Amino acid sequence: MSKFEISGTDFLYDGKPVKILSGAIHYFRIVPEYWKDRLLKLKACGFNTVETYIAWNMHEPREGEFCFEGICDIERFVRTAGELGLFVIVRPSPYICAEWEFGGLPAWLLSYPDMKLRCNYKPYLDKVDAYYDVLIPKLLPYLCTNGGPIIAMQIENEYGSYGADKEYLQHIKEALKKRGVDVLLFTSDGPTDMMLQGGTLPDVFKTVNFGSRHEEAFAKLKEYQNDKPLMCTEFWNGWFDHWGEEHHTRGHEDTVREFDGMLKYGASVNFYMFHGGTNFGFMNGANHSDSYEPTVTSYDYDAPLNESGDPTPKYYAVRDVLSKYVEIDHSIKVEPSLKKSYGEARMTQQADLFDSLDKLSEPMERVCPEPMEKLGQNYGFILYRTQLKGYKGHLPLEIKDVHDRALIFLNGKYVDVIYRNDKDKRVFLDLSGGSSTLDILVENMGRVNYGPFLKDHKGITEHVRLDYHFLFGWTIYPLPMDDLSKLCFDDAKVPRTTSFYRGTFNVDEMADTFLSLDGWVKGAVWINGFNIGRYWNVGPQKTLYVPAPLLKKSENEIIIFEVHEPQNLTVKFTDKPDLG
Repeated sequence: MSKFEISGTDFLYDGKPVKILSGAIHYFRIVPEYWKDRLLKLKACGFNTVETYIAWNMHEPREGEFCFEGICDIERFVRTAGELGLFVIVRPSPYICAEWEFGGLPAWLLSYPDMKLRCNYKPYLDKVDAYYDVLIPKLLPYLCTNGGPIIAMQIENEYGSYGADKEYLQHIKEALKKRGVDVLLFTSDGPTDMMLQGGTLPDVFKTVNFGSRHEEAFAKLKEYQNDKPLMCTEFWNGWFDHWGEEHHTRGHEDTVREFDGMLKYGASVNFYMFHGGTNFGFMNGANHSDSYEPTVTSYDYDAPLNESGDPTPKYYAVRDVLSKYVEIDHSIKVEPSLKKSYGEARMTQQADLFDSLDKLSEPMERVCPEPMEKLGQNYGFILYRTQLKGYKGHLPLEIKDVHDRALIFLNGKYVDVIYRNDKDKRVFLDLSGGSSTLDILVENMGRVNYGPFLKDHKGITEHVRLDYHFLFGWTIYPLPMDDLSKLCFDDAKVPRTTSFYRGTFNVDEMADTFLSLDGWVKGAVWINGFNIGRYWNVGPQKTLYVPAPLLKKSENEIIIFEVHEPQNLTVKFTDKPDLG
């Protein structure tokens, strides 16, 4: 049993002053087989603490159904860190941002039509409390007061960037305490008056998040808390990418200059990120300011450890800085993982989406289009189908507020695409006066994870019109694509729109690899049944990371769902990433 506390401007651990030198590693972005490797590299760099968010939507994917196994085994992650001699900071807020789908909130919250988020709204708080009733008891044995490595927990996350509901913050604080959390509680916000006024509580330790100008940031923090230790809970030493943008990097010289300055200033620091990992599956988030900006699959973040866990020049530069303040354990080997090029794989089999609807979905009949959440669907795609009878001529089709990208088909033939950012775009349909089938395939490209547009329903969120006629009578096919085992494949002959493609490739030696999809347009990839994420030829990301633990010796399966028409039916496994 140990005690981590504050005494004046110092942190104390069992009565002795300690500086928090921390790095962020999100267990849910890394295959569990690699957790120990990443944590060891954190320790070898000179850090004494690991920080992680806890993603609610990973642990309660459906209301009342909980998962704490595999990549969701938070207890194993914390336990591993403790066994390696690391402190742990846990951020179990209902909301985490993190460029993660819906900021970590479960999509099923949006199935409640009047749900209010991140405020003192009882139906929302009831859901949080039910989740905490399951989550918090799992963490209690690992609190330092119970002999474990967890020294601190966060209340909410950057709440001052969203609101100022003190009753809500107080509820989260009490929810942790009454369930037995007796370690240091803290908040973290940007270093502005509005953020620090909105996101803090008078009796809770305050920290700030920033990427530069540490003296200004800490000076602002001191205006609100001048008698406590200084801590940057998120030192943004890199950044994330959106589809269609340039790849972000930050030079290590600038990073270590700012880091060294904070340490000289006497502050504690948490690197965000130390190791970013990957937005596997459909779990990337999105930003929305002037337009919708979905985050790419890679969460490399230009961090000291890259996406595949290899040390970068930034890693060694950071270690050099830390060596001036702490003793580095050089007995820990820091090596890149084995990488291999497995060569080309040809997609020899094909399954058309429209031919496979009965294998993937149970259709629902609705008068009007409805978003995913009202149909009990969280992620993936959704198909809306209706019959057009008697219409004749070159008529405009309007889809009001599609979230996020809709492919339009008339009688099975591709017509056009409408993206969420295509303001007031209308597609024209050529109709002969008989009966025609209209299909609209919508992709959920990731819910907004930050800012005022957090409430982000997916699919067709309002209506569809043909000229001035609202269209009614829809058959809707939810396509979460969480199980592709029932697909029936035929021989692949020529590329087609909206098809699944299947191939195999052989592995003689287990190693990390990167999937290059040159000639493919947009879709998602499964390796041996595991969804490794999305691709899109708009970049910047050009390859998808495939960790070795997802592979098996001899024959491996790859399935690609391509929403457009690929230029070829081959892909390539290479030993180098291309993030743009």
